[in-house]
Formats: sequence, structure tokens, C-alpha cells
Amino acid sequence: MKVLFCSSEIVPFAKTGGLADVAGALPCALESQGCQVKVALPKYRCVKKAGNSAKMGRDIEVYLIENDRYFDRPELYGEKSGDYPDNLERFSFFCRQILHLLKKNNFCPDIIHCNDWQTALVSVYLKTKFRDEPFFNRTKTIFTIHNLAYQGLFAKEQFSQTQLDQQFFNMHQLEYYGKLNLLKGGLVFSRFITTVSPTYAKEIQTLKFGCGLDGVLRERRNELFGIINGLDYQTWNPANDDKIFRRYTAENIKDKYANKEALQRELGLPCEKEVALVGIVSRLAEQKGIDLITSALDKIAGLKLQFVLLGTGDEKYHLLLEKIREKKYKNISINLRFDAVLAHKIYAGCDMFLVPSYYEPCGLGQLISLKYGTIPIVRKTGGLADTVGPDNGFVFEKYTSGQMLQAINRAVKSYEDKEQWRKLTLRAMEYDFSWDASAKKYIELYNRAINKE
Repeated sequence: MKVLFCSSEIVPFAKTGGLADVAGALPCALESQGCQVKVALPKYRCVKKAGNSAKMGRDIEVYLIENDRYFDRPELYGEKSGDYPDNLERFSFFCRQILHLLKKNNFCPDIIHCNDWQTALVSVYLKTKFRDEPFFNRTKTIFTIHNLAYQGLFAKEQFSQTQLDQQFFNMHQLEYYGKLNLLKGGLVFSRFITTVSPTYAKEIQTLKFGCGLDGVLRERRNELFGIINGLDYQTWNPANDDKIFRRYTAENIKDKYANKEALQRELGLPCEKEVALVGIVSRLAEQKGIDLITSALDKIAGLKLQFVLLGTGDEKYHLLLEKIREKKYKNISINLRFDAVLAHKIYAGCDMFLVPSYYEPCGLGQLISLKYGTIPIVRKTGGLADTVGPDNGFVFEKYTSGQMLQAINRAVKSYEDKEQWRKLTLRAMEYDFSWDASAKKYIELYNRAINKE
């Protein structure tokens, strides 16, 4: 089976978030299961060092779509002042060039797998501008939603930049309350739709989490599937992680506590083995439940635990957390920066990992923490609900700081029984969220798309 995987960011070439991790790992998993895979992304300034012969996996060719006017810029989508004003023009060009390049290279994929709004027009163009091209007669598209909140909304006056006929700007296809909605186009024009967890697939069909597109998604509910993201265990594995203080496995779990002590020393926290250490590594955004954190940190400081936070994001949370940091609680460490090495140390050194998201399409933090034997405390939503339960973590349902604090207290209480906690830690480390199982589900869906008329 021939597959082209399209994404606006792919590890190791370009990354702003979790999409890049998925786009870097899933194609390799598909290749390992027998697919002939190629990937496509823009040739950003940060990608230029890869040259024109970029490769992934064993033999995955990377198509780098080049246009310095659009992509030779400091960032991928915009700068601190906001999104680049010509993003519609940039990513329309990207999507058209993908299809032209396929023809030029004589690579006719059975499946083009598109991801998020930046690639949505590939599905639209295939059914419109390229509809009568014999070359693409058998090609089908799959569209994956990584976060429904980001939709690629533009003013209707910009529609001509897509080079599509005006007839497609209507409420059933690309129009959305008087604006152009690229993600909606991906939902409407693709053969199947996927998202990154089964629970999120259900949630986005509701008014609460549908971001205005719940009606479209309900109409296509029979073609909508939730497939949980996998985790790259080459990167995230305490047995071979060169970023942590001491590597460990389930067989020498005592070495995990050497990581805890070293982390406490590095952060200036008291070296107390018997006190539970709770960590969070997160983008500082409303979606991630940071409101719950900031409103409860004074109470958390009064509990018999230590707490470490690492992250950057919205300015309002930086200001709130800086004020809390000024109180100089001895059991709280607030680190407002991006630090990949410290993130690994937190996963390895903490006893518990907090993910209090308002919504979470999949979430990687809880999957990583399980592998490191760091017990997740999560809100029951999206992929968190699909991956964490009573056997491997602590769950709260309502989006309130009170319920979050109750879950933290339950975890801290459980930590006092060291033998039961050791069993919980070892059980957590047994969970396997590798990409192999997810890749098989995608291949099953690809086959359904190819065989469905």
C-alpha cells in the first residue's frame, strides 16, 4: 500500500507541538508494517539544514515543499504579534504543490493522510481541481483532527487565494458563519475522518466540545473514528534515557528514587524520599487546566507533598505563576521555560504526574509518565479517559480545583503505603502504548477507504 503522509510539522524537521511527534512516529510505524510511505511538509527555514534528500525511518522519502517567500521565516505559523497574515496563501500553496509533486515524481498513493487545517485543502483539491485527473483515480484521503479548536479560519474576502471556484463557498462545504473554514473542508471532502482518541471522537460531536462543527461531525459520525496516539519508546524510555540522572527499569525500580533525590537537589527542594513529589510539564493554556493549578497552588503548598511545574504559554498564566513563585513556598518549584532535559528528569524523578485538562484530544504526558512509573492524576476527558483508570492512576471528573485537590489527596494517601505504591508503579510501567497497535488500526481504515465506493 502506498501512503503519503502530509503535515505542517514533523519531528525531527520542525515542531511546535504534539502534531510533529505524531507525524514523526506514525509514518515509521506504517513503514515497519509494510506500507510504502512518503511524507510531505513545507521547507521552512528550520528545515533547510535537512537538504533536499531528507529521509525518515528505513527508507521514507520526505517531500519538502519549497517557496522562500512563504516558508523562509523565523517561525512556522506566526510570531508573538500573531499569525502570519498570509497563512491561507501559504498553506493553499503547500496543498496544491503536494499534488503537483506527486504527479511529477510519478508516485500515486492509495492513501493521502492529511493532518489538521494546514493540510485540509489537499482533500478539497483532490475532489475539485484534480477531480478529472486519471492519475488520482484510486487515491483516497484520510483526515485526522489533532485539536478541533484550531480550524484555519479566514475572511471570506480571502477565498480567491485558495484558487477554488466560488461555488464551494457554501454552508455545506467551506463556509462557516460567513468565514472560510479550512478544517471544515477536510471534514467534508475526506473519505474518512479520524481523531486521536475514542473518547475525543465522541466529545467533538457534542455542543460543548464540538467547537461549532459538532453538526458536521454528527453528520459524518459513521465515517469518524478515534485511534489513540502511540508513544515513541525510543525517545521515552527510562531504560535508555540519557537525559535523566540514572536509567532504570521495572527490575531496578529503586533507581527511580535516585532520580527523585537528584531532581529535588537540582530544584532546591528538600531531599525527602517519604514526601510525594508531584510534577506537571505542560503548555500554559486554558485547555491544559492551568486555571485549576493557579487557583489551587496556595492550597497545594499546604499539603504534605512537593510540587514542580515546567512550562511556557499564555502571558496571564506566567504572571499568575510568577506571583505565586514570589511567595517562596519551600515545597513548590515553578519553572517558566522550555527545557527538554528537565522535562525528562521530571517524568523520571516525580512520584505522580498531574494532567488536569479541560479537554485533551489524546495527551502524551500521561503515556510518558506511565512508562516512567510516575502515576498519572488526570481529569476524565478525551484520551486521558481512554488511557488512565483505577488500575494505573487517579481520575477526577468535574473540572473544578476542588475535585482536582481530592484526587491529589487520594494519590498522596496511597503513596503512604509503600508496598502497594510499588505494585502500582510496576503495573503502570507494563502498559504498552507503542505505535504498532495504532498503525494497524490506521492500515485497516486505509483498506476500508480504498475498497469503499
